[in-house]
Amino acid sequence: MTVDVANEQTRSVAQDVGDVAAPPVLVPVPYGLSLTLAEAKSVVHAAEEFARERGWPMVIAVVDSACQLILLHRMDQAQLGSIEVSRQKAETAVAFRRPTAVFQEALTQGGIHLRLLGMNNLTPLEGGLPLLRNGAVVGGIGVSGMQSDQDVQVALAGAGAL
Repeated sequence: MTVDVANEQTRSVAQDVGDVAAPPVLVPVPYGLSLTLAEAKSVVHAAEEFARERGWPMVIAVVDSACQLILLHRMDQAQLGSIEVSRQKAETAVAFRRPTAVFQEALTQGGIHLRLLGMNNLTPLEGGLPLLRNGAVVGGIGVSGMQSDQDVQVALAGAGAL
C-alpha cells in the first residue's frame, strides 16, 4: 500500500461550470473486502520491526473494513494506556476513510474545528491509517506508544507491507 499524503485518502474531482471552476468535490474511497488475518500479521510484523529497530515500545492494532479488531499486538514495555488508543486510531481511520492526522491537524486550526472534540467515535491523534487494496479501504492500522509523529512512522511501515 502506498499512502499518498497529498490525497489524504480522498479523490478530488474538479468540476467546471461555464467559465467558473467549481470547488473540488471529494469522492470517498470505497470500502472493499476485509484484509485477511495473514495480511494483518504481515502488517503488524513490519510495524513491529520498524519500532523495534528504534527502541520504541508500541501497541499496534489492525481492524477490518467494518472496524472490527483482527489483531492487537503489544510490544514488551509498551504503556498500557496505548492498548485502547491504538485500537481507536485504527477504527477512526476506517470509519472516516482517512488518516487520523487529518483530524489532529484540523484541531490545531481551532475555531469551528473544535466541534470534533464532541464526537465520541473519533480519535484525533496521528498514528491511524486506512489500509488500501486496489484503491479500496480493506482495514486500518492504529499505533500508539510514543509521540504521535513516531506512531505514524510505525503505522506507515506496517501499511507498506500490505
